Amino acid sequence: MKKTVLAIIIALGLASPAFANHCPMDMKKIDAAMKTTMADDATKKKVMELYNKGKAEHEAGNHEASMKDLADAMKLLGI
Repeated sequence: MKKTVLAIIIALGLASPAFANHCPMDMKKIDAAMKTTMADDATKKKVMELYNKGKAEHEAGNHEASMKDLADAMKLLGI
């Protein structure tokens, strides 16, 4: 049992850097989509709120929250 718990902890520790690298890719996708989107101003504003929140969370090390907010922004843009 202890080995299983230790293995899970190690796996989660190794997965964190992978999450950190995913956030910048999502931010680049959002940046590119914002240049060509035909979304209305309210949608663009919401996308940028989520983008800025996700970027701040990424910089603070909260990558799971960052990925969620960036994913929500991409959904609004249809990507």
